[in-house]
Amino acid sequence: MSDTETEALLRRVAEALERLAPPEPAAVSLDSADGFVWHAEGEFFEPISRINRVELELLKGIERVRDILLENTLRFGAGLPANNALLWGARGMGKSSLIKAVHATVNGRQPGSLVLVEIHREDIPSLPQLLTKLRQSTRRAILFCDDLSFKSDDTTYKSLKAVLEGGIEGRPANAIFYATSNRRHMMARDMIENESSTAIHPSEAVEESVSLSDRFGLWLGFHTCDQQTYFEMIEGYVKHYGITVEPEELKAEAIEWSMTRGARSGRVAWQFVQDLAGRKGTVLTSHPE
Repeated sequence: MSDTETEALLRRVAEALERLAPPEPAAVSLDSADGFVWHAEGEFFEPISRINRVELELLKGIERVRDILLENTLRFGAGLPANNALLWGARGMGKSSLIKAVHATVNGRQPGSLVLVEIHREDIPSLPQLLTKLRQSTRRAILFCDDLSFKSDDTTYKSLKAVLEGGIEGRPANAIFYATSNRRHMMARDMIENESSTAIHPSEAVEESVSLSDRFGLWLGFHTCDQQTYFEMIEGYVKHYGITVEPEELKAEAIEWSMTRGARSGRVAWQFVQDLAGRKGTVLTSHPE
């Protein structure tokens, strides 16, 4: 094969590979939407036209932590100092729903002041690249990571610690980090104990493992709810969505539902309301997660 033929063949191969390769994602302005999902592969923001959330007043049994997070976020939206926040505790008690509801409330009071950027747990190592892009924007952003936790062989938490408060650059002034976790230290107890048992100085290993949570200025605890709060959650949803049901029937069915689930929580309450609305022929025009 001559040099000319080889060159032509290589050109055709290169053109074929270019056609197979996915196109570069178009640059997205953070002013184009109020919510985005960060994609580490490709390093781009995917705009979300409608954020899946619930009204703030429908979140019952968490009034104290609600007010603390709202006040912190209002300060951040106004350009004032604010803290990273860790929402930890019982499953299904509205941790992620609260973050999304607070974001909507602040934007309602200060239109367009905040953008919500969700980063998936597995994409935490790409946080430096994400923060670099945020430095180029003037819009203030809440970085939101749901169900943040680490396994025994995972050292990602060390890079997260550096991003939150360490490093030369530090966290940009227009970004704040909100995370939810079922555990306050985001690590299983056996992970902490394992690091302690294998370290030369066990106390230092434990301190290293749990100090990630110290990077969050706010620790907001969520606990399982009692039966009265569970009823208040359900009654709030029923009133909000206009579901027609007798009070006695509602209470009896709500108790039975929680017993079959073996728990009472905001998530269980919402699942019951979905079932009730379906049986009553009521369309739910919006819903929490």
